[in-house]
Amino acid sequence: MALHRLFQLSSLLRSAVSVTLRRNIGMSAVVFNKAKELDPIQKLFLDKIRDYNSKSKTAGGIVDAGPAYQKNVSEEVTKLQRLYGGGDLTKFPNFKFTEVKLDEGAK
Repeated sequence: MALHRLFQLSSLLRSAVSVTLRRNIGMSAVVFNKAKELDPIQKLFLDKIRDYNSKSKTAGGIVDAGPAYQKNVSEEVTKLQRLYGGGDLTKFPNFKFTEVKLDEGAK
């Protein structure tokens, strides 16, 4: 009986140590990756994202959007305004719900 309890305790302890080590190794890998230089593919990817972000900020919207894109967007907005009754499609609609008054029946 004591031997059986000892085996149960050792398996429980082994699983707890395993989980703890797995978590610690996972966290140290993240810290280690931040400390060392990125691999070339990750660096290229991040450089492209940063470049697109700066181009997007200077362009004020979509990067490399030509007149054909602008024409297509304006046609689609016109089509949506015609379908849904006009209005400003760039802002979220304002919903107003009225409170329904319920009559209590005779008790």
